[in-house]
Amino acid sequence: MSKTFRLAAVAGSLLATGLPALAYGAELEAQIRWTRYGIPHIQARDELGLGYGIGYAYARDNACLLAEEVLTARGERSRYFGEGGKTSSGIGNLPSDFFYTWLNDNESLRRMRSAQPQPIRDLLDGYAAGYNRWLWDTQAAGTQCAGKAWLRPLEADDLLRLTRRLLVQAGAGQFAEAMMAATPPGQASTSVVSDGEVLAAMDRRENFHRDHGSNAVAVGSERSADGNGLLLANPHFPWFGALRFYQMHLTIPGQLDVMGASLPGMPLVNIGFSKDVAWSHTVDTSSHFTLYRLDLDPQDPRSYRVDGQSRPLKEITLRVRVLEPNGRVGTRSHTLYESEYGPLLSVPGKFPWNASEAFALRDANLGNDRVLQQWYAIDHARSLDELRDSIEHVQGIPWVNTLATNAEGKVLYLNQSVVPHLSQQQLADCAIAEYQKQGLPVLQGGRRACNWSSAPGSRHAGLTPPEQMPVLEREDFVQNSNDSAWMSNPAQPLTGFSPLVSRDSVPVSARARFALDRLKGDARIGPDDLQKMVTDNRVYVADMLLDDLLQLCKPAPAGTEAACAALGSWDRHVNLDSNPGFAYFQAFVARFLKIDGGWRLPFDPKLPLATPSGIALDKPEVRQQAQQALVAAAQEIDGRRIRADEKWGELQLTGDVANPLGIPGGTGNEGVYNAITSEWQGDHYRVLSGSSYIQLVDFTADGPKARGLLAFSQSSEPGSPHHRDQTELFAKQQWPELPFTDEQIKADPELQVMELRER
Repeated sequence: MSKTFRLAAVAGSLLATGLPALAYGAELEAQIRWTRYGIPHIQARDELGLGYGIGYAYARDNACLLAEEVLTARGERSRYFGEGGKTSSGIGNLPSDFFYTWLNDNESLRRMRSAQPQPIRDLLDGYAAGYNRWLWDTQAAGTQCAGKAWLRPLEADDLLRLTRRLLVQAGAGQFAEAMMAATPPGQASTSVVSDGEVLAAMDRRENFHRDHGSNAVAVGSERSADGNGLLLANPHFPWFGALRFYQMHLTIPGQLDVMGASLPGMPLVNIGFSKDVAWSHTVDTSSHFTLYRLDLDPQDPRSYRVDGQSRPLKEITLRVRVLEPNGRVGTRSHTLYESEYGPLLSVPGKFPWNASEAFALRDANLGNDRVLQQWYAIDHARSLDELRDSIEHVQGIPWVNTLATNAEGKVLYLNQSVVPHLSQQQLADCAIAEYQKQGLPVLQGGRRACNWSSAPGSRHAGLTPPEQMPVLEREDFVQNSNDSAWMSNPAQPLTGFSPLVSRDSVPVSARARFALDRLKGDARIGPDDLQKMVTDNRVYVADMLLDDLLQLCKPAPAGTEAACAALGSWDRHVNLDSNPGFAYFQAFVARFLKIDGGWRLPFDPKLPLATPSGIALDKPEVRQQAQQALVAAAQEIDGRRIRADEKWGELQLTGDVANPLGIPGGTGNEGVYNAITSEWQGDHYRVLSGSSYIQLVDFTADGPKARGLLAFSQSSEPGSPHHRDQTELFAKQQWPELPFTDEQIKADPELQVMELRER
């Protein structure tokens, strides 16, 4: 039996509480229907009302999360928390505040705001009004942040700040500490970060794809069981913070009907489906920035030379407010230096700023004011062609691939995002070889000829045009697990692209090899087959290494008895009832990958799906190093005092200490399709990121049938009934149906309806 609530408010009453009303006298109206697991189905007659409903629904589940992430994007964490804490992405409060004060300066916000068409502005205004309405209605009672000074009304510009933060996740955001560490030589350091913090940030950068990975498979008419399109979306994103997905269903009658998930503060569906198309994204391997090595003026290390002409660096003074230990609020300042390419950075041992050289960063997404328009267009796409056209014409996808299908069983893969353009000649002349070997796009900054160029067909200066980027349309399948475009479908390799876009003849990830192994042949594929790819929890790298590893246990070297016993009885899975063998295996693999020549069959570009494989035990030096790796892995895991009879579901946990929940899955680097990243915390592995929003869409004769869930549940509030309800389903590997049609929504036994109005 459904429950209906009607809430109305007058703008003047909101002003009386200190909450901002809209700048113009528009009426806001939305209907929110919550179905089981707290999924909001939001309907309105226009974008203003739709944003209003989204903001209200999101605030009900995650007001505190959003408020804190807005503080981060505004550069105000130190004002309320002091400089000692960290953001949800692991950056110290003070360097984070300086970085976001720089990123989201008034002029950048003004330009982005002015670039938005009216429907986007309405969504943003409505979202802020809906969030603020929830604050007014509830005063955030019962939440973790009730009564906190930093829980404040939301502005539409705050959503733009969050959007710009998302844009630079694959570029400048990875170098925030390095930017704050850049200090001219000979000057007393004014850095707000230590060398150790900068190096730790570079380690986080190396792990970006681990913590922000994804799988996606689109199956077409030639392979699907019913001849229609099938899509599996399995993004691997953080379970906390600014990249925590949220499920929702958005409807404007006659214009829009799309369901899926979005990121905090986004008034649009980022991954989802409609009656016409279903799509997902995977983090790509493309370069979304370049670094420039500056030739400094010998007379002044604050100037650099381009084609022989000296140019001064721009000095930008940043100021943030800081809560001092005595309770007072002071002001801290920091000088950031910019070249014509972008901000300078400094990394010990890699990117110095000395008397002769310095390094600057140019991020292609800093000028991407099209990202919201991009997902608005995708959400409204009525066909696969419209979806593709929108991506190619808007060019607003920041750093992900796109995979999609439709009811007719066509499948599509696009490696088309915001990528710098350099001609082949420029790459040959300008790329600095020593950094190329490290996979870093570092160019000569002393030559104007090395700046980004525009190719024929470019819609945006300096960006690679879609005609020079990978696209694949087929009727059997496409897949991606954060690899380059090369092996999206081995029957049609994608080759010959700029190395900034996609490389071929490079090793294929273990997750992709697992997927392609499951997809090979000509057997028909149904929804259950795709679901099992995730819920199987097989450790694919174990098939590549474990047999050889066990040879090192005959006999077990001293100190490896427990490790060898666990590995010998391990089922090569990370199910809840699997033994601790994976812990030992993971620790071994991390060390094995550092052994030169360790693979028995090294990578062969002619056999990309079979190599590398095996341990080169016939090489005495490799055998010795592998044995040492096993001993070291055993010491590490034995030191954690894991019982031999403990199950993986007792070791890998989420939830509070009093009520923990075992989680299946393991790290994607070991080839686990259900990728879960966790870290050891005292007596268990605590889940940090991994499988998040899962969506499996089958286009049947009766329309799309979808199943899936949000692995960490809708609400970040421990007191919410939707804080762990879907997490329990995820632990049991149960994917419920997603109610999409009006009939399905009305039939939901837990339906709650709210009519929301404000004028």
